[in-house]
Amino acid sequence: MDTNAILGPVATLALWSMIMWVWMYATRIPAMQRAKIDAAKMVGGTGKGLDDVLPPEVQWKAHNYNHLMEQPTVFYAVAIALAVGGMGGGLNAQIAWIYVALRVVHSLIQVTVNRVMWRFLVFTLASLALIALCIHAFMGFVLH
Repeated sequence: MDTNAILGPVATLALWSMIMWVWMYATRIPAMQRAKIDAAKMVGGTGKGLDDVLPPEVQWKAHNYNHLMEQPTVFYAVAIALAVGGMGGGLNAQIAWIYVALRVVHSLIQVTVNRVMWRFLVFTLASLALIALCIHAFMGFVLH
């Protein structure tokens, strides 16, 4: 069994996060130009401040990018721990792929139609997959 198989989903989610970063700026910069926002004159603040200025459809990409910097950090940590601990193959790799697929679906929902209940359902399923990985890591490292 390839105990590093779980690193495929890690690399895929990292790449997906960068795709979302490009998509965010590809829509945000033109929207800022249309709104006559001069980024060179902006001081402090966060992208959240643009929620009241830019169209929601533009900001959805930014919100999703931020989401990809939140819960997936737990995924990266547990997946790398499982790989280093020799438990990154088999079922754990399959669960990791499911998690990544669900996060991509979550992104696509959020940046297109942004239906909250659809996002919530997909986010819950992804969270359950992540919980399973965390339990497997706990069992392998603590209860062994």
